[in-house]
Amino acid sequence: MAAAGTKQPADTETETETPPPEPPGKNRRRRLLFLAIPVLVAGGGAGLWFGGPLPRWLGLRKPRPAAANDANPAMPVVHSLELPEIIANLNPGPGQNAAFIKLQAVVELASARDVAIARAGLPRLLDLFQTYLREMRPEELAGSAGTWRLREELIARANVAIAPARVTDVLFTELLVQ
Repeated sequence: MAAAGTKQPADTETETETPPPEPPGKNRRRRLLFLAIPVLVAGGGAGLWFGGPLPRWLGLRKPRPAAANDANPAMPVVHSLELPEIIANLNPGPGQNAAFIKLQAVVELASARDVAIARAGLPRLLDLFQTYLREMRPEELAGSAGTWRLREELIARANVAIAPARVTDVLFTELLVQ
């Protein structure tokens, strides 16, 4: 028999054995985990940043002060001048029946000072609108694009008529083409 202090050959073989190979799915899961965690952290960070709390937590953005009446915010002051009703005949073109336009509009102005200037220049403004409308054809007013072009042209003509006042918009309250 062998002495107690000596090693047997069977004992040395068990110490030098390599561990059994890992199953192939475990390595894939580990790689997926290493890719998914940074993506999830980056996505969560982006959501917190663009959502608003992260910059506030870091002190980069001051918190919004609570208003006394958040439910009913103050309406912006709009300076406007209501125009009288305009009725004009449109240019029918050759071989077409006569067509008319009925227009009622509100002119939105940049400041309160411009309202007084616009009232003084109202006859010139109405004259420019009337002459422009008389040259339009009914098919030019078709659809929303026609209404948009009409609005842009009236804004440009209004700015010429009541300069130095500045017209920001022309709002149609009534627009009929017959």
